[in-house]
Amino acid sequence: MSTDGLAWMNFFIIYIALPALFFNLLSQTPIDQLTNWGFIFASVLGTYCAFAIAFCAGVFSSDGDVPESTIQGLSAAYGNIGYMGPGIVLAAFGPEAAVPLALIFCFDNTLHFAIAPLMMSIGGTGPREGFAKATLKVLTRIFTHPFIIATIVGVAAAFVEFRPPDAIGKLLNYLMNAAAPCALFAMGVTIAMTPRGRIPKVMGILVPIKLIIHPLLVYLLVSWVGDFPPVWVYTAVLLSALPTATNVFVIAQQYETWIQRASSMVLVTTTLAVITVTGLLYLIQERIIPPDLFPAG
Repeated sequence: MSTDGLAWMNFFIIYIALPALFFNLLSQTPIDQLTNWGFIFASVLGTYCAFAIAFCAGVFSSDGDVPESTIQGLSAAYGNIGYMGPGIVLAAFGPEAAVPLALIFCFDNTLHFAIAPLMMSIGGTGPREGFAKATLKVLTRIFTHPFIIATIVGVAAAFVEFRPPDAIGKLLNYLMNAAAPCALFAMGVTIAMTPRGRIPKVMGILVPIKLIIHPLLVYLLVSWVGDFPPVWVYTAVLLSALPTATNVFVIAQQYETWIQRASSMVLVTTTLAVITVTGLLYLIQERIIPPDLFPAG
C-alpha cells in the first residue's frame, strides 16, 4: 500500500469511523456512568506514573536530555488505545466496555497532548512561546481532536437523551462496524512501513514498563480507588497493556528527537504484545486475575 492510500484510510478511521463508534456507544449510555471521576482519576494516574518512571529512566540513560526522556516516557505510557484498543476491548468484553474505553481514551489522550509540548518547551525543543500561547495550542489540539469531539457530543446526546433519525442511525452503525477492522489493518501497515532503528539498552527497561508495569499500576490503582464493575477494571488493565502507540513515533518526528528508536519501540512492543496481551486476556477470561484486589467488606 502506498503512503497516499494509507493517508486516506487513516483519514477515514480518525475522522469518520472511530468518531461514529464513540458517539454511538456513548450517546446510548446513562449519563451517571459517564461521570465516574474516581475511575478516571485512577486510570489516568496509573498512566502518569508509568510516564514518570520511564521519564526518570530516560533522564539517567541520556544524561539529563529532557526532550529525549520525554519521548521515552511517552513510549512507555502512550498505548495504542486508538487503533488497537476498540477492536480488542469490544471483542473481549462486549459493548459494556464502551464507556470505560471512551473515558480512558479521552482523558489519556488529553494527558499526552498536554505533556508532549510542555516537556519539550521545558527542554528547549521547538519554538519559544509564551505561557498563554502554549496553553492555547494545547487546548486547541485537545478540543479539536475528532475522537474527543465525538466523545463530548456523545456525552451531550446522552445527557439530553437524543437519538438520531433512523437513516442517520443506520449510517452511524455501518461506520461504527468498520472502525475496528480498518484501524487494526492500518496499524499493521503503519508498523510495516515504519523505519527500523537500532535497539538501545534503555529499551530493556522501557519495554517491561509498557507491557507489564503500566497495566500493573493501573490494576492496583483502579482496585484501590473504588468498587468498579469487573468489565471496567479489566478494560482499564487491558488498554494499559497495549503496545506503544504509533503516535509516539509521529511526536518524535515532530520534535526531531529519538526518532529511529521510537520506531523500534513501537515494533518491539507490538511484537511482544502478541504474547503479553494474549496471556493477559487468558488470565482475565479464566478469572485468575480478580476484578478487585481490595473488595469492600
